[in-house]
Amino acid sequence: MSIKKYYGNWGGSFIPEVLHETFKELSKAFEQVRNDPAFWQEYLRLMSTYSCRPTPLTHAENLTKHFGGAQIYIKREDLNHTGAHKLNNVMGQGLLVKRMGKTRVIAETGAGQHGVATATMAAKFGLDCTIYMGEEDVLRQRPNVFWMEKMGATVIPVRDGSRTLKDAINESFRDWVTNMDTTHYALGTACGPAPFPEMVSWFQSIIGVEAAEQILHQHGGLPARIYACVGGGSNSLGIFQRFLEEEKTELIGVEAGGLGLDSGQHASRLCGNDASAGVAQGYKTMFLQNSDGQMLDTHSVSAGLDYIGVSPILADLWEKKRVRFAAATDSEVMQALDLTMKKEGIIPALESAHAFVQAFKEVGALSAEDAVIINMSGRGDKDIFTIAHAFDDPSWKQFIIERGRQYSR
Repeated sequence: MSIKKYYGNWGGSFIPEVLHETFKELSKAFEQVRNDPAFWQEYLRLMSTYSCRPTPLTHAENLTKHFGGAQIYIKREDLNHTGAHKLNNVMGQGLLVKRMGKTRVIAETGAGQHGVATATMAAKFGLDCTIYMGEEDVLRQRPNVFWMEKMGATVIPVRDGSRTLKDAINESFRDWVTNMDTTHYALGTACGPAPFPEMVSWFQSIIGVEAAEQILHQHGGLPARIYACVGGGSNSLGIFQRFLEEEKTELIGVEAGGLGLDSGQHASRLCGNDASAGVAQGYKTMFLQNSDGQMLDTHSVSAGLDYIGVSPILADLWEKKRVRFAAATDSEVMQALDLTMKKEGIIPALESAHAFVQAFKEVGALSAEDAVIINMSGRGDKDIFTIAHAFDDPSWKQFIIERGRQYSR
């Protein structure tokens, strides 16, 4: 099976000439392993012994009773090693790096989960590791930065532009250009030049394969709807792919509505009015940009959803109307997070909570015979500083003050 470069009108590989041979090498290596059943079995063995695959599918009985309507199931990627779906892709790319004989990996990260996953993979496989992270995200996700560094990775804050994910991606490509002989760029989402969208989606497809088997076993049929948050698109494509041919299962991607779609402070590419087709960071998709093609600043309470672009695969599915897109605002996210914690004792990451918002809006209109799956892409302990601040928790504030005093002595 050859690698696709375009998905309808989207995708491509718009790269500098100096990187052509590197991408050619990567594409060839990926095509070889994708057509090798033994590689996928090696990957499954690694994920079942080193990570926590298959991750559970949890029937959220209390939330189901609270809303009425459809049975709510949660795909628990938060229980994957490192706390998110990100390790699925990274460990797959790590096996690929070993076959290619590279000795160093670099990565970008926003919420920090991809950075932690890459640092974990590098430690496991004995690779040097450098992580680029927007300075704004370093501040928001300090616990993840701490763990990356403790696992031996070098974390470099990016101070250009908006100091968030898009700027970290730019710095990663600059590094790769100067170190491509020894270095592999472990891109974390299903964006960028080919073969990255297809490669990342392939490794993440393990989510949907598991979810289909689990929902058939637990519910006795396929779900009416699947909800997943959408930043670049890796977790949503991970669960959507298995169900693309299942016409009775509706697929819903939920973007970051930030302060509202009319505020200019959001990261909604496919359900807002601020995005248009463009080419940047090596591929063509819908980008948040002005009429001159300059990228706009983004905003989200979640560090992992404030990306300017979206996977070309999702742009194609949006254009074909196979995936419906919605947006969740910051305030709605906090409300959904609060309810999920109190009803189920489950703490979604702020990114994942966007999917919960839209599911909560819609499940009551479905039948009790129906089932929906919410893909919980990660857990919320990484967001404790942001969550505590948003809830204006007085005991947390006091804890921070007292701990600051102890460290300043």
